[in-house]
Formats: sequence, structure tokens, C-alpha cells
Amino acid sequence: MSCKTKIAIAWIALLTSPLDVRAEIHNLVLFVPDGLRSQIVDSQQAPAMAELREKGVNFINSHSVSPTFTTANASAFATGHQLGDTGDFSNTIFTGFPVTAAGGSVTPFLESNPVLREVTAHFGGNYLNEESVVTAAAHSGRFSTAVIGKVGPTGIFDLGALAGAGTLIVDDSTGHDGGVPLSQDWLDAIAAAKLTAVAPGRGDNGNPGDYQHPGTWVPDYAQQQFFLEIVTKVVLPRFKAAGRPFVLVYWSRDPDGSQHNQGDSADSVRPGINGPTSFSAIRNADAALTAIEQALHALGLAQSTNLIVAADHGFSTIAKTSDTSVAARASYGDVIAGELPAGFLAIDLAAALKKGNTSIRLFDPDAKNQPKDWQRGEHPLLGNALIGSDAAAPQLIVAANGGSDLLYIPERLPERVARRLGAKVVEILLRQDYVSGLFVDRRRLGEVPGALSLDDLGLVGAARTPLPAIVVNFRSFSTGCENPVLCAAEIADTRLQQGQGMHGSFSRADTWNFMAARGPDFREHYLDQLPASNADIGRTMAHLLELDITPKGALRGRELSESLRTAEHEPMPEVKTRTLRSAPTAAHQMTILRTQSVLDTTYIDAAGFPGLTLGLEEVR
Repeated sequence: MSCKTKIAIAWIALLTSPLDVRAEIHNLVLFVPDGLRSQIVDSQQAPAMAELREKGVNFINSHSVSPTFTTANASAFATGHQLGDTGDFSNTIFTGFPVTAAGGSVTPFLESNPVLREVTAHFGGNYLNEESVVTAAAHSGRFSTAVIGKVGPTGIFDLGALAGAGTLIVDDSTGHDGGVPLSQDWLDAIAAAKLTAVAPGRGDNGNPGDYQHPGTWVPDYAQQQFFLEIVTKVVLPRFKAAGRPFVLVYWSRDPDGSQHNQGDSADSVRPGINGPTSFSAIRNADAALTAIEQALHALGLAQSTNLIVAADHGFSTIAKTSDTSVAARASYGDVIAGELPAGFLAIDLAAALKKGNTSIRLFDPDAKNQPKDWQRGEHPLLGNALIGSDAAAPQLIVAANGGSDLLYIPERLPERVARRLGAKVVEILLRQDYVSGLFVDRRRLGEVPGALSLDDLGLVGAARTPLPAIVVNFRSFSTGCENPVLCAAEIADTRLQQGQGMHGSFSRADTWNFMAARGPDFREHYLDQLPASNADIGRTMAHLLELDITPKGALRGRELSESLRTAEHEPMPEVKTRTLRSAPTAAHQMTILRTQSVLDTTYIDAAGFPGLTLGLEEVR
């Protein structure tokens, strides 16, 4: 038996058997600094996170799940599964039915409690189709549970608690219409701490500006302070008094919210998300972590609490230029001349398809399915679109998200029609200079030259929600700095302006999120060079809490066993790198996917066309 075989067998045994002999289950805090780039953290920008990374486990080879959006990664954290099982493919998805809470749109934005409730109810009480770690902990009766912070991802951690029972959920909408109702017990505790049970708004931090006015210069201070006071003055003291282990998820909107809306770089990709507002937002998130750590120490809980800090995704600066787009050549009342409007992908597809069928029109699902005529300066409000001759029976649905978009071909279309349409759409997309990589549902469309399969991204699994037919990745590039992942720009389908911030692409700038951990179960001063993902965080949380969760799908993350104290003397598994290439087109275009894998778990480094995706510069 070879040495490599012995190591593989030993590691499989390690991953599939009980690892530790802990006398007790420790508390668990997951702190999510939304949109925090791995390489931006140092002792000046984020001293608390830098210290935690240095003294605990530094997951240097970290990965967001792709597409790199918030709710998608929240589903991975929550369940320990990849997106093919959770069906949360991006922040905006096609649900297959009009969502009343989203104004009747079939392409709702999921960062809304009313939308999450309705989508959850439609898909059998759990649109993710997998039990979450927080839900399992709450239902076990052995843990106190709370999820605090940004609306949307907080609810995803325990969808059943959106009705107001079980896990405490406090977010932007607390105390407002659509918010999660608080029990009288929690209301009394909040009042006793002389706090309000009504979440403040974001103030100027929520101001994205427009094509004539810059966005915000203020981080998310007001909401952050509200959430921190709830955690440090109410939740943690009550959890200690309860005398049992607890699970706390804290989701900081910063730096994401400020990086999106910042006004530091109006219509310029430099400095982009590397201006003072973004850096202040990073410090705001770091200060929040410091406050929680100080509260744990003050309450005598620090030594019995595992603390995991993991961002949902990285970040890039928005670029809005194209030499090939029909949409960029039209004139709009809310877009800088010559730049791409929200919905440019939908407009370009509709314009090209219309050449072969004059009955084709573009309808806006976020405006009561009203038709939009780009030749008259109209574009979809949020970028989403229904394309066809009838809004009630579209041929193509566009779910716009940012650094990548989802295209759906309705299941009602016959296979031969769907294949012909899919091939035509890919042909159109390959002509656009803003596209960098295509992934198709080969089950319906077959093998398409120039495109890889959705299976290659881990998007085909046990999901309940409709599966996209095509995932479109947009071009990304360095704006010029010593570390390109820190000065990346990407074409983005969004209402935000050039120079503001976005994510969602398959560039390494967006897939490389910050990740670190420390606590009684984690190793100290340990550099973990194995690839790790947000789905792995979910699996590891379940392991630390000794929860037995029965999976429905097979696309699971792995337990980050090597990072735990019990694995200090275990052999390390082999990491395999792989570069997948699609069949080339006649013009030699091909989609490339660069991955790493540990045993049967795959991690996406970057994907797209050679030279058009940051992280694939040297691949040919």
C-alpha cells in the first residue's frame, strides 16, 4: 500500500469518526463581516480580526461558494451544503410563481423577511430543502439560539423562526412591518436593559446616490450599535443565565453595505472600494467583533466559546463599459451616457432575439410586467426581465444580480425548443465583451461549445427551487496595484454606479473571503493551507455542536477537521488542483474553471474566459 493511500485512508477515518472526547459542548459564535476581503485584513485595517487570525486558525485558502452572493453563502453557512442542494443560487432568483411580498415579481430579491416567508411556504416550509444548523440546535432543546444583524441572511439561518417562535432573530426590520415578532420575554429583557426594540434605519449609509450624485461617506454605525447593544446587554447575559450552551450568529452589514454605496469614487474604478468610506466600514466591523469579544470576557464566557469569523464573499469595484453592448449605446434618463444600464444583459438578449422574431419584447417583472423599450430610453428597474411575446409565458427569464446573472428557460418549453433557444442565447452572449464564462444545464441544453456545465459549479443537486438554464459570469480585471485581488473591478448588472462596489463574479477577488477561528476546540497559531469554504463552516459548526443532521442532498461541505485540536498529529490529505476547459467554439472561445479539491470536496478558485477573469490571467 502506497504512502498516499495510507494517508487518504487515515484522513477518511478522521473525517467520518468522532474526533474528540470533549467533556462538554462549547458555545459557538459565528461572526460574519459581510463582504470582507481576505487580503485586506491587517493590524492597521482590522486589528481584532488580524489578532484572531494570528492567535487562532488562519484559513488562508478560503473560498466563498459561487455565485458569490450573500443569500447564497448564507445558505451554505446555515446548512453546510452547496447551492445545488439549497437552491439559493443568488440574491435574486426565479421562483416560478409571482411573489406577493415582492410586488408580484417572479424574480424576488431574497433579502426580505416577507419574501423569505412566502418563498419558504411555497416550497414546503423550507425552500433550502436542508435543515440548518441553528434550526437543529434550537429543536434539540440543548441550546440557546439567536441570529442578529443584516436582514435576509439572518432569517435564512432559521426559516421556521421567521414566525417569531424559537430562535431569536433581530434584524433591520425588527419592530417594523414585516419584521420578526419578538416574544414578550425578549421584549421585557430589552426594556430592562433600557434599550429599544425597534431597529433604527441605516441613515445616510443606505444612500446609494445616483448617476448625478455620489453615494454615502458614512459607515453603518447606527444599526451596528443597535445590534451590538442587543447582543452584549441582552442576549449574552441571558444566555449565560440560562446555563446551557448557546449558538449566536452575528451578521455585520459592514463592510458590504458601505462598499456597495460608497461615494468615494464617482464614475471611476480608482480608488473604487479602496477609499476612506470602505476602510472605515472595515474598522466598523472590526470594532463590532471587539465589542462581542469583550462582552464574552466580561461574562466569563470567552474560554468556553468557539469564535468563527467568516465573510460571505470578497468584493470588487463596479465597471460599466462595453464596446459591444446595444444597451450601452442607448440613451437613458438615469444613466451616464455610454455606460451600461441596469438590465443591460436582458436588453442585449432581447435586441438580438428580436432580429429573428419581431414579436419578442422585454417585460419588467418588478414593474407589474410592463414592457420596456430600450430604444426609447427604458430599462428594467432592477435589471430583471421576462423576454418573449407574452409576459405570462416568457421564453427567457433574466435574474440580474451583479457580477453574474442567472438565465432561466421555462420547463414548459419542449426539449428541442429549449436546446435551440439555449444555443442561440449562448451564441449571443459569446459576442459580448463583458461576458467571461458560461455554464449551462446540460440536462436540458446538452453540451454547448464555449460553456461548461452547472454541475461543474456544484449547482445541480437536490434543490427545490427552479434550476437556471445558464449562468453568465461577467468580466473582471485589475485596476493596477501590487495585489490584484485588492483592486479588482468587474462588469456588474446593477443600479449602482461605476466606481461603487459589487460581488457575484467568479474572479478570485470575489471568491476569496476572510476566514479565521479560535476557541477551546480550535488549534492555536495554526496556518491552515487546505482549501476551505463557507459550506465547510456549516458542517464544522454542526460537528462542534454534536448535531446529527440528516442530509437530503449529497453536495455537502467537509468538516474542517485539520483546524481542530484533536487533529494536531494527524496526516494532511492531498490537495488536488484542476483546470477544466469547455469544448471550444469555432472562434476558439472556451470557459475555464480552476478548482482545488480535498477528497470529494471541490472549491472554486476562479472561472471565466482566459484573460477576462481575475485569477485566470496565466491560463490558456
